[in-house]
Amino acid sequence: MNDSILYSAIRSLFTAFCAVIGIGLGIVFFTILIGALSSGSTESKLKTVNTHEIMPNAKGEREALSKTTPVILQINVDGVIGTEGLSMQTVRQQLIESREGDFKDDRVKALLVYINSPGGTVVDSDGIYRALKEYKEKYKVPVYAFVDGLCASGGMYVASAADKIYATDASLIGSVGVIAPTFMNVVKLMDKIGVDTLTLTAGTDKDAMNPFRVWKPGEEKNYQDIIDYYYKQFVNIVSTGRKDLSKEKLVKDYGAKIFNAEAAKENGYVDQSNATIAEALTDLKKAAGIEDDKYQVVKLENKSWWNSLFSEDSALFTGKVKYQLQILPEMDPALQNKYLYLYCPAMQ
Repeated sequence: MNDSILYSAIRSLFTAFCAVIGIGLGIVFFTILIGALSSGSTESKLKTVNTHEIMPNAKGEREALSKTTPVILQINVDGVIGTEGLSMQTVRQQLIESREGDFKDDRVKALLVYINSPGGTVVDSDGIYRALKEYKEKYKVPVYAFVDGLCASGGMYVASAADKIYATDASLIGSVGVIAPTFMNVVKLMDKIGVDTLTLTAGTDKDAMNPFRVWKPGEEKNYQDIIDYYYKQFVNIVSTGRKDLSKEKLVKDYGAKIFNAEAAKENGYVDQSNATIAEALTDLKKAAGIEDDKYQVVKLENKSWWNSLFSEDSALFTGKVKYQLQILPEMDPALQNKYLYLYCPAMQ
């Protein structure tokens, strides 16, 4: 009887052990399989992170054509610049991959920058702008921008890299300005509730704008100087890229105002209002020297759930699951403590 119970227990333990080993081996095999599938062709050792998607052409048609067909690459600037999925690194990677693999041998003949953005960080807006400019100059391709909703602040900065800007009738354009996170001072509140703080620093003005002490006269000057520098750079970029928008008018008359598409055209922000993406593509195709309708509009994006699952901030590795209601774009952690080319009325 006892031997039978012991035998059953050992058998159950062995079965459970084998099951665990089997599951482990299955996970390893699955990982290797997915890794192999996501790594792309074995013919190339180059790492790619994006997959390509065929978008509608000027006629609204999608068709898989040969690998020698001319390509118009669509770069999406859709959302807040500098947040996950829309940074200078992601755009640069798309541009790099547009000259490799299926797109080698100069298949990409033009860029269409699709914009629906309130802007974002200064650094990423500038990085995307410069990446587009460098690509245009290096490969001698036309770059057109199509605004479908909002092209404000950092979005306008990026659009200034384009040869022409088209906008839908409902679009809003402008907001050439810089904003920094709001500084708060809570000294009076601390006095009321009887709280003291001590900040240890080394280096003059290391704790400038410290909210827990009375501010010294002029200690904000360093921050204002940086903002003024970024604003001057912004104005130069826009006035250089938009030939009908003078620096004087931009600074003295328009400032950081936002305009409807028709007014934006009158003021020189865009070349065509009440436009459609079909019109933009038709004109871009001509500018690129594509003579017939045998071309493809292609978008490169990182849509791999595998990369998202195993990213460094994934809940799988951090052990944290976040539940949050994000109301305003400035609440995104990626924008905190940074200088911004951002249109956000709630901050102004």
